[in-house]
Amino acid sequence: MHTLGKMSALRLLISIIIMVSASSSSCMDGKQMTQNYSKISAEVNISQPVLMDTNAVLCCPPIAFRNLIVIAWEIIIRGQPSCTKAYRKETNETKEANCTDERITWVSTPDQNSDLQIHPVAITHDGYYRCIMVTPDGIFHRGYHLQVLVTPEVTLFESRNRTAVCKAVAGKPAAQISWIPEGDCATKQEYWGNGTVTVKSMCHWEGHNVSTVTCHVSHLTGNKSLYIKLNSGLRSSGSPALDLLIILYVKLSLFVVILVMPGFVFFQRINHIRLQHW
Repeated sequence: MHTLGKMSALRLLISIIIMVSASSSSCMDGKQMTQNYSKISAEVNISQPVLMDTNAVLCCPPIAFRNLIVIAWEIIIRGQPSCTKAYRKETNETKEANCTDERITWVSTPDQNSDLQIHPVAITHDGYYRCIMVTPDGIFHRGYHLQVLVTPEVTLFESRNRTAVCKAVAGKPAAQISWIPEGDCATKQEYWGNGTVTVKSMCHWEGHNVSTVTCHVSHLTGNKSLYIKLNSGLRSSGSPALDLLIILYVKLSLFVVILVMPGFVFFQRINHIRLQHW
């Protein structure tokens, strides 16, 4: 299935080149056009990070529309057949091959704007996007290695015996975690099928000279810091629900003791009075 898709896209690109070859001989004022293009690189590749759920616009080389013959976008995404969107100026004709993602479109009609937009950006849009502009004086390329960024969810809590746990959940790429002050730390990563990574760092501080610790998470989407006060020798189960049950049990026990003690004293006095009258 993918092989057939790639062949279709390849045939479309080949047909574009054939159309260009057939029409380039009719172009005029070639020398002047060459001078205009002298400052434009024939091929440019750009690393482009973009935040998930935003709108991304990818631009073609800065060539005036009047000088164009064909514009084409080639989209290569892992696990999918190559998608090609092409526009031929002479016939005002637009063609597509293997393009099924409705979130990837021309910004406007190709005769008005040749740029490509992705709206909204999804984690599956990681890939290579290339604009191909065919002119009488040559073919110009601008490629984008698109890297979709996902902001991790950051949490911080104390588990047990002056040990803090900081997590950066489902970030892309993996976040980096550091501590202030430094402690006895262990960090591990968990990789998910969608390309995101969860980073978990556990740190322990001996003694009682450290009362407050800060977890600093560094990520391409932005940095975040959280702090927590460590309990002085108070042991925690690591489970908020279990800790709540323990607190309720202690409070209930104290309540029972408060109720029982006056009753016990009262009955002791009654027994004492009876013994005196006996």
